[in-house]
Amino acid sequence: MPTLYTMPGTCSLSPNIAIAWLNAPVDVHTMAYGDHKKDDYLSINPKGKVPAVKFEDGDVLTEASAILAWLGATHGSEGFGRDTVLGRKEAEALSYMTSEVHAAYGGHFGPQNFAATDAAVEEVKKKTYEKLGGHYARMNEVLTENGGEWYLGRRSFADTFLYVLMRWVDQTPLSYDDYPTLKEHMERMEADDGVKLALKRQNMEPLG
Repeated sequence: MPTLYTMPGTCSLSPNIAIAWLNAPVDVHTMAYGDHKKDDYLSINPKGKVPAVKFEDGDVLTEASAILAWLGATHGSEGFGRDTVLGRKEAEALSYMTSEVHAAYGGHFGPQNFAATDAAVEEVKKKTYEKLGGHYARMNEVLTENGGEWYLGRRSFADTFLYVLMRWVDQTPLSYDDYPTLKEHMERMEADDGVKLALKRQNMEPLG
């Protein structure tokens, strides 16, 4: 069967949760941090990042949104279909979360990549958290407008990636209390059996 490669603390938790929700026949292999830069994994994904899915024929699929799209198309039922209104909105939300919001974390995880001096690094961090604050405020508004339970009004893969992004807030100066609807969503996700299973498979613990 296909194998999803994951690593603790990474966005690979999103497709891991999706696999649990779908009960999809996909093996989940969690590597120790650092193994993504070793030859064994680089032979699978030369980018040295997770997630990646390796298929039985040797083909490899990378990028969380692409893997989620494959899961929805191959194993999804109503609510995860790619030809429904929810499926289209799900694709839009995931594109935003995986590109704009995730990318904005570059200034948090690697500020030295954007600055040459200590003072410049601090300025990068400041601007990064301002940008992230705007993203979280926008996502809090979307979730609130859609009823507060699920990001798009019904459960979708967007909720899996939103949960990843909410876990990362804990690593920044941002406060969960500034995004109350998102905070409640995170708490509900952590009570979900599929999320609990995915966290266990990825050697992670709930934040709450």
